[in-house]
Amino acid sequence: MDAPPDAQADAAPDAPLRLASWNIRAGLGSDLRRDAERVLTAIAAMAPDLIALQEADFRMGARPTALPRALIREITGMEPLGIGANEVSLGWHGNAILARPGLALAGVERVDLPGLEPRGAVIADIAGAFPLRLVAAHFGLLRRSRRLQFDHVRAALDRLDPLPTVITGDFNEWSRKVGLGRIAKHFTLVTPRGTYPARLARAPLDRMAHTDDLSVSLIDLPRGRAPFASDHLPILAEVSPARPNPA
Repeated sequence: MDAPPDAQADAAPDAPLRLASWNIRAGLGSDLRRDAERVLTAIAAMAPDLIALQEADFRMGARPTALPRALIREITGMEPLGIGANEVSLGWHGNAILARPGLALAGVERVDLPGLEPRGAVIADIAGAFPLRLVAAHFGLLRRSRRLQFDHVRAALDRLDPLPTVITGDFNEWSRKVGLGRIAKHFTLVTPRGTYPARLARAPLDRMAHTDDLSVSLIDLPRGRAPFASDHLPILAEVSPARPNPA
């Protein structure tokens, strides 16, 4: 199987970056069939430059990857960024990042998040056409845990030199009105139409939040009727440096 052509490799320096996020449930589809190739084919169809994945590793033992590395390269043409803490995991607490050629990891910080469940986030500085800090996260099921986790991520970011930043992942917040104040006070929230459950997607669990020096515009993805590759739908956006307002 041939990898898709790298349409972005020769993109202009100011071209928007296509950023996606998806909770892939370790490749378990809505038909309860585990199929890594189906997940990767769906990623290739989105043609992202970067994608943050949640539940990319199995939960047990050393947390081996659910997506074989060779298959990632073969089907998507992307490379997993080296954010994992061991050789068998693709990521950290199931958070993984794939990148097209030409984008590189310039720095990484792995963050353990507080709460009743073991959760984590990855802060990845991406070297590319423009400076970008990507926070890939999978927040907890309980709102009180999520609030602690949002504060924890913000505190970790405050310890670093500032960079244009996008936080993305499975926010696990069902409400469109409450529950994300700790993020909304400091970042611009981008909320898609429903992403969960995939068959009847009503809840906007998967979101993005960004600093004011970036412009983030969601891209509407088609929704088919075939069995879905996960119980979540992916989100996709164009990210670019914000243009200054004319005087």
